[in-house]
Amino acid sequence: MSWMLSRDKSWQFLQQNFLWVADMSGVMQDPIHHAEGDVSVHTQCVLEALRSLPEYQQLPTLQQEILWSAALLHDVEKRSTTRIDYDGRIVSPGHARKGELTARQILFKDLAAPFAIREMIAALVRYHGLPLWVMEKQDPQKSLLSASLRVDNQLLTLLAKADVLGRECTDAKELLNRIELFELYCHEQQCWRQGREFPSAEAKYRYFSTDNAPLDYQPYDDYQSQVTLLSGLPGMGKDSYIQQHCFGLPVISLDDIRRQHRIAPDDKMANGWVVQQAKQLAREKLRRGEDFVWNATNITHQMRQQLINLLVSYKARVRVIYIEVPYVKWKQQNSARIYAVPDAVMDRMLAKLELPAPEEAHEVIYYIDGQTEAISI
Repeated sequence: MSWMLSRDKSWQFLQQNFLWVADMSGVMQDPIHHAEGDVSVHTQCVLEALRSLPEYQQLPTLQQEILWSAALLHDVEKRSTTRIDYDGRIVSPGHARKGELTARQILFKDLAAPFAIREMIAALVRYHGLPLWVMEKQDPQKSLLSASLRVDNQLLTLLAKADVLGRECTDAKELLNRIELFELYCHEQQCWRQGREFPSAEAKYRYFSTDNAPLDYQPYDDYQSQVTLLSGLPGMGKDSYIQQHCFGLPVISLDDIRRQHRIAPDDKMANGWVVQQAKQLAREKLRRGEDFVWNATNITHQMRQQLINLLVSYKARVRVIYIEVPYVKWKQQNSARIYAVPDAVMDRMLAKLELPAPEEAHEVIYYIDGQTEAISI
């Protein structure tokens, strides 16, 4: 597998050809932590520091490209999150989380990265500060192990190291020490260069969904049904997946309920009623212990979590299927639908897309352009 974000890696070329790079200029940072200058200056320093690291130079070419791309994108959304705080300090809260969404959108729509490469870069952007702050999380172990299911912690450590070396600050030594401790913690938690392994899918789900759950506890299997929860943007092929792979299972479809009651998809006032109708149908099936498919976009973590919690409360095993095709094919498939979604709506939904995380349900499958894929390479 090979891919490059850009063959020409000169800053002049990147700034002239990518608006999101040009947007870094003039985005100021707190002078205490970033005396080197704005986001543009900092990002250039990070890229230079990364290339100088012996560990980076020893990586395979593809991993170098992934890490370089993540370094280029790691602060991409400081442009939208930077503000002056109440004490006069410059802050950028949530820039990593929003940066993940932007990186995914860029690498899906504009630069067409293979799925696994795109998701590794997006995860590196999302977690680039974790090596510095993991011990300050409410649950450091759970935060680390969750990240390990999506990202190679060696690459994450190198990105964090370059991020520190690419800034001018008085606490650089302390920050580098934190990164060393992060590496030791990864080894201790058995998630260095690999995702943490669990006794079973059920054990993994129980650990992440339950407070104070033991790491290696194997829960008793008392499921009464299995629910297949589809996730994907409109036009990605969820209906086709049901026809090909769900073997006559009953389907609860939010779109079908809207059409039956002549409710427009953009009628926000009626959407709550549609969801409640669907949940009532689901409860009836869950009480009878029936397997079924829930067919809706489910493109954010919050949407999925509310539904998964309901299903699990009725002792259902939940299987999430995320469905995606390449950008050009997606647009073609949507245009060919009887109920095509306007392009502007499609782009707004793409900008909000949060992929299902591996620990969100008992089983999470990524069905990409007709094949099952992993999110790691």
